[in-house]
Amino acid sequence: MSMIGTIAVREFKSLFLSPLAWTLLAILQFILGFLFLTQVETFNTLQSKLAGIEGAPGLTDIIVTPLFGNAAIILLLVTPMLTMRLICEERRNKTLALLLSAPIGNIDIILGKYLGLLGLMLLMIALITLMPFSLLAGGELDIGKVFANMLALALLVSAFTSAGLYMSCIAGHPVIAAMATFGLLLLLWVLDWSANMEDQRSQLFEYLSMLRHFQAIQSGLISSVDIGYFLLFIAGFLILSIRRLDNDRLQK
Repeated sequence: MSMIGTIAVREFKSLFLSPLAWTLLAILQFILGFLFLTQVETFNTLQSKLAGIEGAPGLTDIIVTPLFGNAAIILLLVTPMLTMRLICEERRNKTLALLLSAPIGNIDIILGKYLGLLGLMLLMIALITLMPFSLLAGGELDIGKVFANMLALALLVSAFTSAGLYMSCIAGHPVIAAMATFGLLLLLWVLDWSANMEDQRSQLFEYLSMLRHFQAIQSGLISSVDIGYFLLFIAGFLILSIRRLDNDRLQK
């Protein structure tokens, strides 16, 4: 466990040694800040109309839920750029052989790198969450639904990161790893579109649809099926990454 933590801390710190992490954090905050203020303006415009409607949506439904939904789409684009270098760059720089020859288990390497990058992703979510909590200064939020949105986004980016890590393990170039990760995540995202077609409904597509499980948790209806989907997804890709590293170690 100490070795996993050491690798995770090293990976987390290395992300901030390059301008990529700082740039992505700044761009993400700027875009989501703009979208957040747009939703606030929309709520202010609709407030007089909603006042006379019983059970009308409030701040959380009109501002917070769309904010986390937009964040999910943006992080789908951002994650491949961060995960592409995890193992692939080590292989290109000829440092993977040194890492594999060290007295460190493959599980330590994979989990360490995974947790290091996941730390950055969770930092992004924390910064995003500060926006809706600022609304408490002049309004009321459904705190339960806010935390449901935080949980949904945290599980989603954890799944994104695990898939990106595996693609970085099998790709020969970081750009290929990024493209493969984006393609896989996009496929799992748009599966929901075909699942919604009444004449082409598929229970398999409905279960595999990442968007469907994300939105279910977002709504506040936290189900073991949705939580289990993300945990199985994460565990599956981490195991595949460890097996891939096992093959690399055997070839050395």
